[in-house]
Amino acid sequence: MNKSLIELWNSYDGQILDLGKNIIISVVIAVSGILASRGAIKLIDKSSREGGLSGGGGSSAGSLKIDSTFSNVLRVVVRYGIFIICFIMILNVFGINTAGLLAVLGAAGIAVGLALKDTLGNIAAGIILLFLGTYRRGDYIEFGTWSGTVKEISLFTTILETPDGIYISAPNSSVWGTPLKNYTRNGKRRMEIPVSISYSDSIDTAFRVVSDIASAGNRLLADPAPQILVQSYGDNSVNIVFRAWANLDQYWPAYWDIMRCLKEKLEEAGLSIPFPQRDIHLYAQGKNPPANGR
Repeated sequence: MNKSLIELWNSYDGQILDLGKNIIISVVIAVSGILASRGAIKLIDKSSREGGLSGGGGSSAGSLKIDSTFSNVLRVVVRYGIFIICFIMILNVFGINTAGLLAVLGAAGIAVGLALKDTLGNIAAGIILLFLGTYRRGDYIEFGTWSGTVKEISLFTTILETPDGIYISAPNSSVWGTPLKNYTRNGKRRMEIPVSISYSDSIDTAFRVVSDIASAGNRLLADPAPQILVQSYGDNSVNIVFRAWANLDQYWPAYWDIMRCLKEKLEEAGLSIPFPQRDIHLYAQGKNPPANGR
């Protein structure tokens, strides 16, 4: 046995040394790739947490801030990107022609791309949406006939939850291909509340009542200042509109409070909210109506 091993060594010592060297180099490359992947993912997670805590405020010089919606996709891309690079390096170490392999993979990629063009379109749209930051996790968006709070953004789909708890999974291409409203992006919203009074009521009194309701709480923003305007003259009423701005967390509480107080305060001030009215004229059979219509 020992004699056979010695003869094998004497015959192939160069090849055995080269193989051992290549195996050691491959192991070093693999271990380095695993460590690099773990380090990159930890850096992404740390940057994502810091980005989330910053809340959109100013960041210190040299610090990297990554939005949490983008970090999930970035982790996958970095992990598999490093593994592919390490695999190609190991093939080169063993003398395998990677140029031909890359050409074959490229041709196969073209064929797969043509077969999965819709799926790849969703991936491209997802990357663009994540890069541009059109919306983020937690934003309330509306596109097409759908609306809801963004729960997750992946390479293929955007997951929404409606206010009544319905789960919506929308392909990224459908989100990218339609005009989109982001109700959360600007941090504040303007409410517009219509108020109708009778033609016999005082407009100044109505303005005072609405102004008192608006100034009673501290939920509305002082800048831009609230506005009370005569919007139009309807068939049965004078239509007033109240416009005011509020931060997102105070928008709906302020809106519902104002709506709740309006009727009571208007009636306390002696104003009336008119009902739709119609005048019906009856004429005796065989008689023509008066020329003036009365």
